[in-house]
Amino acid sequence: MRDPVPDRPNLGAIIPAAADAGEGLLPWTWAHERLEASRNYWLSTVNEDGTPHAMPVWGVWLDARFCFSTATQSRKARNFLRAPACVVTTELASEAVVVEGKVATMEEGAVAGFLRAYVAKYGPSLDASYAPFWVVQPERAFGFIEEAERFAATATRWRFP
Repeated sequence: MRDPVPDRPNLGAIIPAAADAGEGLLPWTWAHERLEASRNYWLSTVNEDGTPHAMPVWGVWLDARFCFSTATQSRKARNFLRAPACVVTTELASEAVVVEGKVATMEEGAVAGFLRAYVAKYGPSLDASYAPFWVVQPERAFGFIEEAERFAATATRWRFP
């Protein structure tokens, strides 16, 4: 898969002229490193009545997708099975990565790789009996560095092909 294409998200009037010209965009490797390194993630879905639902989850960034496990009876699974749009964020807000995408069931051929990566990261707390497993296919991602003097100049949006 090709790397996503970076550009500047709409930040309104706070963008300095150099940043508006596209200078200072964060490279995709910056976001990728944080997506891989995060231990805890926030997964946000939409309840049936349109209200948001956010829950922490464990998962792995693998093959350009966020992979995780949750029971089909959980609220988040019931939400994304009805409406697959979701948001996944890393745990560190000072260097935030926000991924918008759609959740789908993991393909059978990807499960073994996911379980290896998951067990390497968290220990032997998950096995194939916890299936189904889920993937978030990203559509857009955003990266932000909290420092006031860097925020507007480095704010980046990536669009996935």
